[in-house]
Amino acid sequence: MPLGLRRSLYLLIALFTAAATAPAQTRVAIVGLVHDHVSGFLAQLPKHTEVQLVGVSDPDGALRQKFSEKYHLDPKIFFPTEEAMIAATHPQAVLVYTSIAGHRPAIEIAARHHIAVMVEKPLTISLEDALAIRKLSRENNVPVLVNYETTWYASNKAAHDELEAGKLGPLRKLVVHDGHRGPAEIGVPPQFLKILTDPQLNGAGALYDFGCYGVDLATWLQHGEAPLTVTAVTQQLKPEKYPHVDDEGTIILAYPHAQAIIQGSWNWPFDRKDMEVYGATGSLMTIKSDRVRERTQGEKEATEREATPLAAPEDGSLDYLVAVLNGQLKPQGDLTALDTNVVVMQILDAARTSAKTGRTVKLTPLPK
Repeated sequence: MPLGLRRSLYLLIALFTAAATAPAQTRVAIVGLVHDHVSGFLAQLPKHTEVQLVGVSDPDGALRQKFSEKYHLDPKIFFPTEEAMIAATHPQAVLVYTSIAGHRPAIEIAARHHIAVMVEKPLTISLEDALAIRKLSRENNVPVLVNYETTWYASNKAAHDELEAGKLGPLRKLVVHDGHRGPAEIGVPPQFLKILTDPQLNGAGALYDFGCYGVDLATWLQHGEAPLTVTAVTQQLKPEKYPHVDDEGTIILAYPHAQAIIQGSWNWPFDRKDMEVYGATGSLMTIKSDRVRERTQGEKEATEREATPLAAPEDGSLDYLVAVLNGQLKPQGDLTALDTNVVVMQILDAARTSAKTGRTVKLTPLPK
């Protein structure tokens, strides 16, 4: 056989072998196009060759056409309902970008088909919904995950690891800041603004939209323990823009040996997502997503450093989802896990009640 033909044959064999041994793509679908985080997912999708988008559902035909054209997606993968989309495309997981109130109905449909779900933060709008979602997950043996931007911050993982290693001593106080100028001020799309400013669709205003980040972090750092009491204060500093929901919220969580103060705002002059962790013997402040400032007893000044980058597959929502579906990760007790986020909803529900009544809410243990 001529040398050139032999090389071509070897190349073909190598290509066929590689194709046969390459891991299959994970089939995912989108449910809902009204939550603006869907744009970030679609923009990043070309970088994730391990994932294949097989379907998109939303009842709004104009939105379906807009997203099809903007992201050059085949119109044939778009459907008006989740049920029709699942029946036609058979995804392994759905990514939910509905209103927050739409999470439970979307999960109910997916669970019936034994399809995993990842929703945007927070899990839902009430503790009642959260417990129903947990029941669905258990009965149908399907993962339900919650995606927070701050889950993928190396700085937050550094704070967690320093506490776990005992370098800061036992946790005494946590102060979390999350906010920006406001959804109208930063120009979110009209369909997303409608969700955020409707308490029936979003649960609350800034209290839920930004308070959920700090509650999630506090629950994680406290190993899933619920606080003894929840106290919250909300305000409408811009009632002309946000007449139906709060735009400023502060939550205080009292634990047996620690306190957490969680600040969520639509009134700050700049974007902010960071936290201050105070232990008995040291403190650590996160700086954006990738740096920390730490000081321990005996040190005259704090030291600023870059946080260790997150390791795959826990370095991003899609990598994490694929690892869960492949059995590489079992979500339990982490920022994305359902058990953590049921406690988060217990706290947010109580915070909403506290803000409404002006009273501190004492928590009782959740049913198992």
